[in-house]
Amino acid sequence: MQQSLRDLDKAYKNYFERRKNGTLPKSQKRRKDRMPPGYPRYKSRHDKQSIRYPQRVKVNGNRIYLPKVGHVRTVFHRPIEGEIENVTVSKTKSGKYFISIQCEVEITEPTYAGPELGIDLGLKDFAVLSTSERVPHPKHLCKAEKKLRRLQRTLSRREKGSKGQEKARLALARQHEKVANQRADFLNKLSRRMVDEAGYIKIENLNVCGMLRNHSLAKSISDSGWGMFGRMLVYKGEWYGSWVEHIDRFYPSSRLCHVCNYRNDELELTDRFWTCPDCGTEHDRDVNAARNIRDFKSTAGTAETNAGGENVSPVPAPAGTGRLNETGSPLAFSSG
Repeated sequence: MQQSLRDLDKAYKNYFERRKNGTLPKSQKRRKDRMPPGYPRYKSRHDKQSIRYPQRVKVNGNRIYLPKVGHVRTVFHRPIEGEIENVTVSKTKSGKYFISIQCEVEITEPTYAGPELGIDLGLKDFAVLSTSERVPHPKHLCKAEKKLRRLQRTLSRREKGSKGQEKARLALARQHEKVANQRADFLNKLSRRMVDEAGYIKIENLNVCGMLRNHSLAKSISDSGWGMFGRMLVYKGEWYGSWVEHIDRFYPSSRLCHVCNYRNDELELTDRFWTCPDCGTEHDRDVNAARNIRDFKSTAGTAETNAGGENVSPVPAPAGTGRLNETGSPLAFSSG
């Protein structure tokens, strides 16, 4: 109950702070038929459920002690390191329970070494690298759409409040959860591989929310998980020794020749290959864009930021102090 009240207090403070600073979308402010976005609301009991225990949590072998619940048998996927700060118990829509344990441990500053790598994200290929490698798009949602449609039709035919409806709802929730897990697994493995192979990674700072307004491509963009991939690159780079830089989304990476820097303003979206009029180099549009992203030089004296506005410019930390924040103070590593 203490933690729930703290979360509620934080939600109200954040909401009124956003209203005070005027950071709420104007399009949402003008709507009088609903509360502005960000206002604390009751969670639906049909949605994901969670509770956080900030204290009195103990781990005994394959069991974990939760206050007012007792010992719960648990399957740990890896050993617990460091001091336990808090524990969050969550229940998914499919009825599965997970425990996320946040620990504080000391980490050493990694060694930043390796070649530079430019990544151009797309829909036909998930990513095209500056090394000319193409990472195929897995299209998890597209492959599961036929089954999802069938499960959704089955759910819509069930009587509301019946046991058959709950059974159909669980089947649909499990399929959606499977798609989400497949996407997360693909992004985690790819981002870790990129971090292991390159010491300096550059990627575009895409406006994913704005691109989702294109109703013809919104489903494919959502299925790609570009934003999640960028965030994974940032934190994995900080852990394992790879600098990640997000470049300006308006940088004309596709129109520039990476050999002579000639700008082709007549290039259309349908032109997948083009020849530079200045030096005669034949370009693959995506590979050329990835190499221009790799060769992009940030303005001197300015720090590049990621999609969330966080500073991700390569600023090495003193050895032995762990990862540092913008003020230079050490940050704790949370595993869970």
